Formats: sequence, C-alpha cells, structure tokens
Amino acid sequence: MKKISTIDDLKKAGEKGLKSLFPDGVKIVVGMATSGIASGADKVYTALDEEIKKRKLSYILAKTGSMGMDFIEPLVDVIEKDKPRLSYGKMTPAKVPQLIDQIIKGNVDKIRPLYRIDEEDVIITGEVKHYLVGALPEYLKDVPKISELPFYKKQVKIVTRNCGIIDPENIEEYIARGGYFALQKALRTMSSDAIIEDVIKSGLRGRGGGGFPAGKKWQSCRNAPGDIKYVICNGDEGDPGAYMDRSVMEGDPHSVIEGMIIGAYAIGAQEGFIYVRNEYPLAVANLTKAIEEARSLGLLGKNIFGANFNFDIKISKGAGAFVCGESTALMASLEGKAGEPRAKYIHTVEHGLWDRPSNLNNVETWVNVPVIITRGGKWFSEIGVPHSTGTKVFSLVGKINNIGLVEVPMGIPLKDIIYDIGGGIPGGKAFKAVQTGGPSGGAIPAAMMNLPVDFDSLWEAGSMMGSGGMIVMDEKTCMVDLARYFIEFLVSESCGKCIPCREGVRRMNDILHDICAGKGKEGDVELLELMAKGIKDGSLCALGGSAPNPVLSTIKYFRQEYDAHIQKKCCPAGVCRALIRYEINAKKCTGCGVCAKKCPTECISGEKKKAHKINQKKCIKCGVCMESCKFEAITVE
Repeated sequence: MKKISTIDDLKKAGEKGLKSLFPDGVKIVVGMATSGIASGADKVYTALDEEIKKRKLSYILAKTGSMGMDFIEPLVDVIEKDKPRLSYGKMTPAKVPQLIDQIIKGNVDKIRPLYRIDEEDVIITGEVKHYLVGALPEYLKDVPKISELPFYKKQVKIVTRNCGIIDPENIEEYIARGGYFALQKALRTMSSDAIIEDVIKSGLRGRGGGGFPAGKKWQSCRNAPGDIKYVICNGDEGDPGAYMDRSVMEGDPHSVIEGMIIGAYAIGAQEGFIYVRNEYPLAVANLTKAIEEARSLGLLGKNIFGANFNFDIKISKGAGAFVCGESTALMASLEGKAGEPRAKYIHTVEHGLWDRPSNLNNVETWVNVPVIITRGGKWFSEIGVPHSTGTKVFSLVGKINNIGLVEVPMGIPLKDIIYDIGGGIPGGKAFKAVQTGGPSGGAIPAAMMNLPVDFDSLWEAGSMMGSGGMIVMDEKTCMVDLARYFIEFLVSESCGKCIPCREGVRRMNDILHDICAGKGKEGDVELLELMAKGIKDGSLCALGGSAPNPVLSTIKYFRQEYDAHIQKKCCPAGVCRALIRYEINAKKCTGCGVCAKKCPTECISGEKKKAHKINQKKCIKCGVCMESCKFEAITVE
C-alpha cells in the first residue's frame, strides 16, 4: 500500500473504497460479528462461498460487523449496481441456493428481504451515495426502507455509523465513509487548543460510566507536567449483558484508532494502549489488523500526515476481571501488576500509567471524536439534551422482543426504547423494570417509563448510565433475586483491597441469600440500607461505592417484594425455590403424562387422561413440568 501523507492520497484511497462499497457487480455481505457467528453466520458464509464457486459466479463475498438487529441474525446483504441494498434476516445454509437463484433471476421469490437501503450517508463528510438509480422495481414495493422499521426509526447512528456497512478489515472502505479525514483536518489545520476546545464545546461526556466531560479531562492531561504522556482506550466492558464496545471494536476498529490519534495529538502523547478483555478474540483480531493497516499507510508511526507528530498503539489483553474496568486498576494491570484500584485523590491525568500523565476514555468516547472534529462541537451539542449531549449506545437484552444494540439521542424516554425500538415484552407479559448501568446500576420500575435516559435523570432515579447495558425484566422477575444475582456477581469480582467492599458486599450477599431462601427476618432490609451507606462512603473506588445500587433501588421501588419474602415467606414472582411450590390444576390437566416423563425426580403421578398430582416431598422445584405443559395446567404458588 502507498503511504498516505496528503489529503489527495486520502481521497484516492477513498475512491478505491467506494468501488468496494458500491461495486459494479454483485456483492454479498454477511454480518460476522460475534452476535452473528453465535447465530450461525459462519456456516452461512461458508455455504455462500461454496455455492458461488460451484456455480462459477464472479460475485464478491465479504464480511461486516453487526447492524444491531441481533434478534434477526444471521443477516446477509445483497448489493447490486443501481439496485437497493437488500438485507435478509434469519438466513440459513439451506436458504443459500434460493438466495442465489433470486439474485440471478432479479426478483424476490421465496425469501423476502427484511429491509432495503436506497442510499447511505457518508456520516463524517455528509455526502450521500445512492444504491438505487431509477424507479424502484415492482417486486420490491412492499419491502420497507431501513429508516421505516420501528427498530431504527428513532435511532441516530454516530458511534455505530459504520457497523454493518463496511468490511472492518478494509481500511479503504473506512476511508470512503469519511475515515481519517478528521485526523487530517486536526493535524494539518488545528492547534491542540482548538481540538480540545471543540471537544469541550461538544459537551461530550465519558461513555464508560463516570460521565466526566471528555474535553476537560484532555485539557488537564495536556497541562500536566511531564514530557511523556499516554492515551488509553478502555475496551474492558465487564457488565453482564453489555457488549456495545465489543461490537464497535469488531465492526469499526479504525474509528477507535482515529479517535485515539486525534486525542494523542491534542494531549501531546506519542504512545497509546487499547486494553481489551481476553474474552473478545474477534475484537482483538480486527483491531490488530486495523492497526497494521493504519501503520502500513503511515497513519500510525512517525510524521503522520507530515505534521511532525509521531504516535503508535499497542493492544493489551486483560484477564476478564470486572474491577479492571476502573481506570487505576486498568493501569495497574497494564503495568503488569494486580488489577487493584488506588485512592482517587491521585489523578491519573497527572500520575497515571507508570506514574506519568495518562488520559483514559472508553471505546464509545473515542469513536465520537472524529465526527466532532469534522462536523464541529456545536453540531454534536445540539443532539440530545443539555448536560447529556450526543447519542448513547445500549445493549438491549433480557425480556424484550428485539434484542440487540441501539443508538439513541440522549434524553429519549425510556418507553420509546422499550416499546418502539425494543418491540415490547415477549408473550404479552407486563414490563416490570429495567436495570441500567450493569451490576453497579439500579432497577427503574415501569411506573417511571417516561423517564428521560440521560446521565442526570438516571442518577436522580437511583441508577446510572454505566457503559450502556440495559436489562429488561417482565412480571415474572423477582426483584429480590435480581439484587442477589448482581451482588453475588460483585462479590466474586471484588479485588478485595478495601474492607468496605470486600466484607460489606459479601455480608449483603449473605443477607440476600437468606431472604431468598425464606430465612429472612425483620430488620434485614434496614440492615441492608445501613450497610449500603457504609460501603458507599468507605470504598476505595467507584466500583465499590456503587455496588449497593441494585439493592437500594430494588428496596426503594419494590419494598413490598422484600416484605413478602420476609413476612409472608412467599415470592410474588414465583422465582425463589424455597418459597414456592408447583401444583397441577385438575381442571386444566388432560392427563397426557408429558410432565411426568420430563420430571427428573419422578415426583408426578396419575392415570392416563386423568388429572395428575405432584409429590411435594420429592419435587425439587426445577420448573421442567411447567415448561413442558402445553395446557398451562401447572401453576406456581
């Protein structure tokens, strides 16, 4: 590859990328992020490859990241010159020959496209490229545009602008979408002060959980004494159910790299690190390839864009410790030490990695930077709400129909995410609560579904933004058991350095286990609240200080469930095994015997075509009988 040193070089690389994104022939693109592969996308890709070779077709077969619609994967896009980009959901190897037939015939016969894309915005430059030239073919009239789908209608894609569109292993496609133009602008036309001022003006706050103004952080690091400084990307998301950063690193790694280079130039750093958890092998592979590509083109290394600026990036793999998501623990891990936090009065922007000024932001924060530099801080500040500008990416998981990644403007009402984008709760069940901010966040009840989703509103509600995990719960979720689950997770992930977290959270876990086991007693809730205050006040780091949030929020909004467990020895949601029993409704039971065959302890008996009974002494309350009954004859009491 020829090194890129001028804007003309960049434009030439972009022209090659446009030919790849908008080919003259047929291009088939498979969503091969982790979410896609888990759904069988690798098998679909192999089947497509074999079918194309078998028919001796000149089709291009490529990979891309996730579009966010995990509930409909594997996703396969078909791109043909002058035709809409068509996306097919829930693809299987068996459907591949039919898909190829349809492409050859130029129609939609047996497999219906999920949506079409007629044009695409090249987000950073604002340019629009058209797939469709001329009139829409008649056979595609009933295929909706992607912008018409409820899942996408209220989304605004900035961070995920390239995910599911470009090949993450093709730097020229990234450049064609406006990539590295922001870097050229920053290095050749802007001073460090101007870059930082634009980031401050944007109102961008750290997306890793703390929400600290990114521009102010950069300014403090640049002004800190010392010739050697570092920039660090935190890709170590450890919240259960969270995978926003993973998806971006897999689908658009160059956006992370470009954001870091701009930040390094503004701060005065020549070395950067991306800290990724070891459980993200695809993210590591795609980042490694992207760094090699950028280096080979002169976008990393010495004298980038002829600006007398040198910078390079290394990848460091973490061992999966939750506490290493905390800045000082992460830096300790980078140094080869145990991942333990230190006192916060020592600021990392002054004394960070190897005791040198260090600026750490998470993946999502860095990816916003190129857009801000190109379009301006004012443009970014007008998206979202005051004090919470821009967009936020959430992983929407749990009891929700449309599981996946969503990117929405800050301040959007919670109900819009749950119902309009998420499609509501499966099985017609009632929405009960949503946990935001991961195990360190809190549960927000259905009564607050009009709550704006922004930093301040979530904090006032007793939760937090966190990195962006959003776990939805229905009426069958026990909130006491939920608090127990998150506290148990935090016990196992505590680094053990400070007593309030190490011993306090463990004792909270013991009490919650007792309550769920029917051993709770009067005063336990008050004791949990008292302990929570001590843990918050005394813990060394923010992870320990926020650990009691799941307990405090569930007590605040679902106190009646705690009381039922303690006073009545029952679990209203029918979840806690020690407090429930399964019964068979004689009026609904047909005597089919399926539940008896499935029961692992053989505790169900009865004659054929007559109502069966459960031997409560032998029942282990596994729930297999309820899952296997087609007549809803099994009840939980």
